[in-house]
Amino acid sequence: MRLTKFAHSCVRLDDDSRALVVDPGSFLDAAQMTDAFQGAHAVLVTHEHGDHINVEAVRAVATADPELHLWAPASVATQFAGLGDRVHTVRENESFKAAGFAIQTFGGQHALIHPTVPIVANVAFLIDERVYHPGDSLIVPTAPVETVLVPIHAPWSKTAEVVDFVVSVRASNGYQIHDGLLNDAGRQLTEAHVSRIGGQHGTQYRHLATRETVEV
Repeated sequence: MRLTKFAHSCVRLDDDSRALVVDPGSFLDAAQMTDAFQGAHAVLVTHEHGDHINVEAVRAVATADPELHLWAPASVATQFAGLGDRVHTVRENESFKAAGFAIQTFGGQHALIHPTVPIVANVAFLIDERVYHPGDSLIVPTAPVETVLVPIHAPWSKTAEVVDFVVSVRASNGYQIHDGLLNDAGRQLTEAHVSRIGGQHGTQYRHLATRETVEV
């Protein structure tokens, strides 16, 4: 299975003729959005925030491709009601198939930003029992994970929490997501802690450039 990193928290997974996209948000430019969805038949959305779902752009893609299906929490799914039965509402602790991939869901809510900021639903996805995308949460799944996507920086987290998440998941490999708010200096500093401490607990962490593809 091939994983391609797009801007911020968006990734694409390919396996033979199967392809799905996770969290195509507003940090993707038009060219990235086109490439991320080329030949894909499923999109998974963890939560409603714009940096994880560009509603207008994804609606345009889905309108042009009648085979595209979307799985998301209710707050996102209702914004795509015009797609009919191609839209699927998901919650935590569910299992389903999307574009031929086996999906398990975990979590249930977005990490706390501040007590004055309302908490929204967030669903984490484990794809084919291998790749875990937590969205905007540090929920540790109750199933083993081979590759963890690490929200490396966010308004709702601190580096110690990110490191503890990586240590707790204990995946063999880790790659960053949610990196759109960091400059290079801040990214390198944060990733150095994740790489060093995660490595001590068996997780090999590596930074992926935008559009870089790895085997997972």
